[in-house]
Amino acid sequence: MKVKVLSRNPDNYIRETKRDIHKVPRNYDPSLHPFEAPREYIRALNATKLERVFAKPFLGSLDGHKDGVNCLAKHPNKLSTLLSGSYDGEVKVWDLSRRQCISTVQAHHGFVQGLCAVPDGSSFLTCGTDKIVKQWGMNDEGEINPVPLVTILGKTVFQQIDHSHGGSTFATCGEQVDIWEVDRAEPVRTFTWGVDSVHAVKFNPIETNLLAGCAVDRSILLYDMRGSAPLRKVILKLKSNALAWNPMEAFMFTVANEDYNLYTFDMRKLSMPLNIHKDHISAVMDVDYAPTGKEFVSASFDKTIRIFPVDKGRSREVYHTKRMQRVSVVRWSLDNKYLLSGSMEMNIRVWKARASEKIGILRPREKTAFNYNEKLKEKFASHPQVRRIARHRHVPKMIYNGQKELRQIKSSQKRKLANRRAHSKPGSVPFVPEGKTRVLAEKE
Repeated sequence: MKVKVLSRNPDNYIRETKRDIHKVPRNYDPSLHPFEAPREYIRALNATKLERVFAKPFLGSLDGHKDGVNCLAKHPNKLSTLLSGSYDGEVKVWDLSRRQCISTVQAHHGFVQGLCAVPDGSSFLTCGTDKIVKQWGMNDEGEINPVPLVTILGKTVFQQIDHSHGGSTFATCGEQVDIWEVDRAEPVRTFTWGVDSVHAVKFNPIETNLLAGCAVDRSILLYDMRGSAPLRKVILKLKSNALAWNPMEAFMFTVANEDYNLYTFDMRKLSMPLNIHKDHISAVMDVDYAPTGKEFVSASFDKTIRIFPVDKGRSREVYHTKRMQRVSVVRWSLDNKYLLSGSMEMNIRVWKARASEKIGILRPREKTAFNYNEKLKEKFASHPQVRRIARHRHVPKMIYNGQKELRQIKSSQKRKLANRRAHSKPGSVPFVPEGKTRVLAEKE
């Protein structure tokens, strides 16, 4: 004889304390929940709408510079400390948590061209149009010692400076790329390739002996400090203004180009970019990676900053304000939460990396609700209504019209090529990937 007995375990439904949430037993059999998908779709739609309602990325600005901001540097050990240099030769140290300037020093006569922190956080390096490199001491409170620790007089104007992520080596660029040690007045190694000057240089954060530079002759150069000559060179159609290495993938880097696009390259195969990132309508001036290596932020002459996923060709976010002018430099904070941009109208602006993210401590129930909504948005991301709301952005009229014009130009070029192919001998007008058309030559 078979007897069925109800078995109830008190642990499944009785609260341990009065603060606990009531445990509700649930049967996950889909046949018992016929309206689950429509209900989840409505929730996903509402979550997407609320995300756009609460998208307020601008947090505040740092005022104090008397001329346009030319360079920014993150403190390697303190999230709330930022260094900035301007066109009038001033360098300032900021406390981001209080939005106040901690210390100011007149570093150079003329522009501050480059600025970088030493990895231990005790000092930072600056270079300027006065052909001088200076190392400045900085205490734990962020106050700058008014007398430089080291002053190096160069023979040519320095365009940019960057410190190696391991050791005491730093690099400057200008008419040539020089590798320096802090305790030596002469460069330990000098790299030249042709006669054109290099205006951007960046060390690889993983392979610390590698560095890359952008030159005026539209080329991107790769160097190895252990060698005596540059490794490789790739020439694009237009000049690249800035370069950033992926902090998680040693061979990947992204360049900001004058042709309104950004190009992600694998240094092992430079004949073609891995990805072309489009959306800006003017020259891209700067680029910086998130510490996760999955996204990067770009600054442009079109008065906007954009956030791109590494593997996507279009930006997921665009930030702008009425007062922000040409953006010259941008940085992504080391905690992956904030963006910092410096522009021509003397302001440094602080933005959220995720526009609708709630700043502050989240309660466990809030965190659970946010995670649930994120999964719902991910599940229904390809649904037309959800996709339309998630993608929509209000942009200034200038940006809207500029993007419209670029789309017309692109479609016109495609139509012209299709017509040529249709009225030509088969095979005489080959199909060429867009990436290959952007790279003119590769040299070793």
